[in-house]
Formats: sequence, C-alpha cells, structure tokens
Amino acid sequence: MSNVLFDTPGPRTVARHRLYTVATVLALLVLAGAVLWVLWTNGELDYDPWEFVVTPAFLQVLGQGTWTTLTQAVAAIALALVFGVVFGVGKLSDHAWLRWPCWAVVEFFRAVPLLLLIVFIFFAYGVGDGIGPYWSLVIGLMLYNGAVVAEILRAGVLAVPKGQGEAAYAIGMRKTQVMSIVLLPQAVKIMLPALISQLVVALKDTSLGFYIAAPGLTYVGRSIWTELGNQFQVAVVVATIYIVLNLLLSGLATIVQRRLVGETSPIDLTDVGNMQGGQSTGGGI
Repeated sequence: MSNVLFDTPGPRTVARHRLYTVATVLALLVLAGAVLWVLWTNGELDYDPWEFVVTPAFLQVLGQGTWTTLTQAVAAIALALVFGVVFGVGKLSDHAWLRWPCWAVVEFFRAVPLLLLIVFIFFAYGVGDGIGPYWSLVIGLMLYNGAVVAEILRAGVLAVPKGQGEAAYAIGMRKTQVMSIVLLPQAVKIMLPALISQLVVALKDTSLGFYIAAPGLTYVGRSIWTELGNQFQVAVVVATIYIVLNLLLSGLATIVQRRLVGETSPIDLTDVGNMQGGQSTGGGI
C-alpha cells in the first residue's frame, strides 16, 4: 500500500537506494581507516598517552570532575526551571506592568551569548571574595537556560486549545486556578520534548566553565593534558564522559515522560487501517 506522504519506491529505486547505501558505508569505512592510519603514524594510539585511563590517581580526579559537573548541571537546571516558570507565567500575565518587564528579561538573557554572560558574572561577582567560578557558571547557565525554559513554557501554554481555558473561566475559575489546574498540566505534555533537549544543552554547557577555571570535567582535563601533554587522548575521554552523561540524562527524561504523559512513542498517523465496507478494521485512527 502506498504511504500517505510518498509513493512506494519501485524495484529500480530500491536497487538504487541500496547502491547508495553500500557506497556510503564503503566511503565511511575508508574515511575511518584513513583517520586511524594518521593517528597511528603520529603516535596518538600508543599506550603511553592513554595510560592515564588505567591510573587510579587520574581516574579519581576524573571521577571528582564528573561529580562536580553533575552537581553544576543539577543546580543550574533546578534554578532554570524555577526561573522559567516565574518569568514564563509573567509573560502570559494580563497586566502590562508585569508582562513587559518579564518579556524584557527573557529576551535579554536569550540574546546574550552564554560564554559572554558567564565571563561577565565571574569578573563582576566571582573574583576575590565573590561567589567564585563554580556559582558564576551555575548562575550563568541558570539565566540563559531559564530564559529558554520560560519561552518553552509560554509556547506550551499557548498551544493548549483555547476552549480549555474558556471552559474553566465559564465555571468561575480565576486566572491563577486556570493556569495551575487546567493549562499547565496539559502544557507539560507539549513542553516535555523541548524541555528534555534543553536539559541536555545545560549539561553540555557546563564545559564552558573551562574559560573561568570552574571545577569540572573540562578543568580536570586541562590539568591532565597540561601535565602529560596528551591533549587528544584527554579530549576523547572527556567527550566520551559527556556523551554518556547526556545519554543517561536523555534516558531518564524519557522515563519521566512516559510516567507523566503515558506515551512511549508518537502516534502513527500513516496507519489508517484496512477499509472494508466504509469502516476501519485494522487499528486506524
């Protein structure tokens, strides 16, 4: 049966696609072999530069850096969610004196480059007896990601059908009740994919603490390659740790989404079922 979005490819098209697939796989294998050959000839695959990954002292330092990075990410994400809810709801206010200041704050922190924001906070409030590089990084991440979360929340609430809010007002609910009881719970389902993506972004952005010497994976990595002179190997290990953390965070967020929303996969809109006698008999919509 033809797909709703495109026609089913014929035999010649299927053969051509298989040829393209084989050619692409071969090209990628050749490219991977060339990269490995260059690394081998330059001594990047020798044992000595990689020895730190089996040295207990360096593993302990990497573990401490990973834990610090996780605490930074958790603190920044928690504060960003609070910031986003407050200013996102503020942008939806019917009062101009509240709506426009919230709009200005959100748009300002969305527009400012994150690295510039972190560096400014550090030199303005972090040096000397200030808050230090750790909290300078956390606050910078909170302001930027909180502004994005506020916009996600606003878009999620506005995506809820208007009839939901109108029905709530019709039975005498106040604006606060409509927002907290009717709109926000339904908006969570719409916001979750974007929120999950933003949580991953916040975790990755902790690497920007490198520029203000904030404790974390990148700071530990710089200390290791400064001592051993193996920048490539340390970069690979640190990047791998970040990838694993992001995958774990995405998996955890997906589990939370399934528990809160009750969906494990998007609805297949192309499965319209087998129509017989004008009625669907195959699980159509």
